[in-house]
Amino acid sequence: MKTSRTSLLTAAGLLVLGAAAAFLAGRSFLSMRAAEAIHPAPGLTRQALLSDYFPALAGTPGDTDVYVFEGPEAGGTVLVTGGAHPNEPAGFIAAVVLVENLRALRGRVVVIPRANASGFTCNDPQEANPQRFTVPSRSGPRQFRLGSRLSNPVHQWPDPTLYENPAGQMLSASEVRNLNRCYPGRPRGYLTERTAFGIMEVIRRERVDLGIDLHESAPEYPVINAIVFHDDSAELAALAQMSLQDEGLDFRLEASPQNLRGLSHREWGDAAGIKALLIETPNPVQGRLKGRTTAALVVEGKDKAYLKAARLGRLFVPYDEKGIPLEERVARHLAAISAILRSQAEVDPAKAVEVEGLPGRAGILEDGLGPFLR
Repeated sequence: MKTSRTSLLTAAGLLVLGAAAAFLAGRSFLSMRAAEAIHPAPGLTRQALLSDYFPALAGTPGDTDVYVFEGPEAGGTVLVTGGAHPNEPAGFIAAVVLVENLRALRGRVVVIPRANASGFTCNDPQEANPQRFTVPSRSGPRQFRLGSRLSNPVHQWPDPTLYENPAGQMLSASEVRNLNRCYPGRPRGYLTERTAFGIMEVIRRERVDLGIDLHESAPEYPVINAIVFHDDSAELAALAQMSLQDEGLDFRLEASPQNLRGLSHREWGDAAGIKALLIETPNPVQGRLKGRTTAALVVEGKDKAYLKAARLGRLFVPYDEKGIPLEERVARHLAAISAILRSQAEVDPAKAVEVEGLPGRAGILEDGLGPFLR
């Protein structure tokens, strides 16, 4: 009798502990649905939602903010997207820095910092990633979410057995939730396809001339510190690369493969007819050679396992005890955007876009990101 009672008490205790753990984990998981604040610079002309361009996204987890900066002089229009893969924080933070500092002098700049808003509401499964990371700002620490490469399965389920994307390429099932495999989108498709279609509507309705998609990749991945360019953007990419080399920044040029369909740098060019470029910077959080993933790794980029991999010649970028911090990766993105805008003005002066307030690489490396976050 005593043994039976003890077993019942043990079982009850375990149930209570399990319920408490589930409650706390669920509350933490649900907290990722709350979007971090973005504080636009005074130069903002107009703020909209993706659903303003494609109303079918209204009230869905795919809806997201669109920021428009318009200068007093006529020129071209450039679209900058971050957060297509929310586990690639430098692209997202670079887009936030743009929104919080930019003023257009000529032409227009359209910025979508959280291109895949759904992906920010969850983590990548089985990666033990932190939900958030902290960056100093002018008024104190600011927290940002570290999301998933894919849309939240709660928002889009089930995945098909195989996925034929809107551009006609067969892919593995989970790629149906990868925004950067879903272009040019489908107006009545999966949520991620509708998000891609909405971004294509931004390109159409804002008469975008040039699109820049900000990404990151693992240090052991060969397409890294690179400008990936559509066929029609080769001259633009080459001029930008030369400009960056003059600044001491090494960027590779990678042509967009014509048989790899559904990606921004391919479909923005083919389906929308605009100049299309994608920027890659190295992100230690994404790789398979890293040790434990922590919020410090997201921001500082220091990892002993990657240091050993670098000494063994397994990486495609330089890596030492300083790591590859977030501020350095954001600075590279912003330097690449500046170089591309200068090159655009040279290639097509009528479509030039001129801005001010864009932080320089030297300033970010010297002072950190804090002074450039409002």
